[in-house]
Amino acid sequence: MYPSRFAYDAPKSLAEAIAILDRNGGEAKVLAGGQSLVPMLKLRFAAPERIVDINALPGLDYHRLDPDGTLRIGALCRHEDLEYSTILPGAFPTLAEAAALIADPIIRTRGTFVGSVCHADPQGDWAATMIALGGRIVAMGPKGRREIEMRDFVLGPFTNALAYNEIAVEAVIPAARGTARGGYLKLERRVGDFATASVAVALDMSGDTVTRAGAAMAGVGGRTIDANEAMSVLVGKTLTEESIAAAAKAVAAAADPRTDHRGDLEYKRHIVSTFVTRILTKIASTEQKAA
Repeated sequence: MYPSRFAYDAPKSLAEAIAILDRNGGEAKVLAGGQSLVPMLKLRFAAPERIVDINALPGLDYHRLDPDGTLRIGALCRHEDLEYSTILPGAFPTLAEAAALIADPIIRTRGTFVGSVCHADPQGDWAATMIALGGRIVAMGPKGRREIEMRDFVLGPFTNALAYNEIAVEAVIPAARGTARGGYLKLERRVGDFATASVAVALDMSGDTVTRAGAAMAGVGGRTIDANEAMSVLVGKTLTEESIAAAAKAVAAAADPRTDHRGDLEYKRHIVSTFVTRILTKIASTEQKAA
């Protein structure tokens, strides 16, 4: 299918882009990587009157660490930039493990981290990592800048908390307080397929004790599932067979899967439990070797 007709703008400044969105009263869509938007246009799931292409905006194609270790990812940072990042493996292992599992290599060259999060696909990988890590989105609009906690950003399937005249310009992820540990596992029928189930786990550790524990899931509910509260059963504990089993059970219980062609709900819960167990067991093994 071909998209509906639309007007096209390629603003040269953020202020110009926001002004265009503001004038169009919700009938415009922002184009960054386009790997989610273009298919939706072709299938006519989206039919905006105007496309606002932000690829010419300067200074948004970065990912960097602040002096305190906070990670900032600009709106034009591509998946591929994060896949080959030298920053992520040590400081943000959850992101590092997810990066190579995003869609397929072709999409990773153009798609953007922030755009993927804004797309709010219930099977999207990056939103799950952001929730597990306690991240937030920075939005810019006519009224200026505001920050939205990731747990409040995804409102439902393909729905986020941005106003029609706002642009998500940056993702912000706080540094671990202590040692960062984590992982990301995803079950897909073939490379690039939507997830049957995926799990992001992020821990802050002091020695062998967990001081913060986060988790989130994709593919097992009508939206990205925030399992941070479930994962908090680990806080103040070491990673033992018993504590890992308790965390896996709690996170699986927080899932809200539906039976479909990828599997029934009990199978998907089992996958979640298995993934949490595998990630935590691997972390526990790493800690034992470091001791």
